[in-house]
Amino acid sequence: MIFKKQHSMYESEHTKFIKELKGQLPGMEERQQAGRALLWDKAPLSLDEQARVKESRLRQNAYPYQTKV
Repeated sequence: MIFKKQHSMYESEHTKFIKELKGQLPGMEERQQAGRALLWDKAPLSLDEQARVKESRLRQNAYPYQTKV
């Protein structure tokens, strides 16, 4: 797909907003990365820890609200 030269400099309103926001709040990207690391970037578990977690898991019924008759 070939774009015309006049469209090569186009920026959407969303892109402009994000650039403006980053200009107003320096350090925002670092705070985002720190927040992501807090929730998602975990150290891998050792094999012993993986086995312990697997053994300690309780089996849940497929439909927990069903009464056993």
